[in-house]
Amino acid sequence: MTKLSTRSRTDLLLHIGIILALTVVLVLVFFFGYLPYSTNHGQTITVPDLKHMSLDELENYLDDRDLRYEVSDCTFVSGGVPLTVFAQYPQPGSNVKEGRKIYLTIIKRMAPTMPMPNLIDQTSRTAELQLRALGLVLGELTYEPDLGKNKVLKQLVNGKELAPGTPVAKGTTVDLVVGDGEGKVYFPTPDVTNMNFEEAVAAIRGSGLRVGVRVPVDDPEQEVGTVIKQKPRADERIRLGQSVDIWVVGPIDANADAQ
Repeated sequence: MTKLSTRSRTDLLLHIGIILALTVVLVLVFFFGYLPYSTNHGQTITVPDLKHMSLDELENYLDDRDLRYEVSDCTFVSGGVPLTVFAQYPQPGSNVKEGRKIYLTIIKRMAPTMPMPNLIDQTSRTAELQLRALGLVLGELTYEPDLGKNKVLKQLVNGKELAPGTPVAKGTTVDLVVGDGEGKVYFPTPDVTNMNFEEAVAAIRGSGLRVGVRVPVDDPEQEVGTVIKQKPRADERIRLGQSVDIWVVGPIDANADAQ
């Protein structure tokens, strides 16, 4: 077997040159031959839009496109169809290689629960922001007499008051009863007609009102002392402390008026 001579400087340089040339050839073959072939270089697939697609559909759909998937997260979406795709990565329209794995966020079947917040005495706007931050929904606003304008007086779910801390599902609608800013400044006048005088006086004073002018009237068909008319009329709105005038059958009894 003939051996390459390395006795001279020229032979040594020649051998080094041959080794370097072979190394360069191997590197070029690896990067421009084997590597592109093994990684399908230049062959890409456009990622389809998988949103709203069910898990049952995904398997065959992605297999036909040489793609795979993995569920990386789950979330609850109010009104969303359970076990369907909510989000994906890479995004639809991206170009990926064959066999690429698509990571999916799936809509949960059951809504998570959380403690009901305490919205009492907050403004309706603050309560709305807090509900939204927790994934709850503001429902109807009902106004009741209260000096605190838009102050939350009650928090309701399905028509029932819900105490703070009670477990409630995400996406639940919460109705609020809030103040109208006026309070009970005005209220309906009590109906004292057809009562006797003493009963009428008690009803008027019991409502936080005063007995005003007592007008005597003759009415042979009514018993003496019966109230047959009043002003303001029954159910007419009146302010606290105002007076109610009454028309009473019979003469004025000074002692009764003084009581």
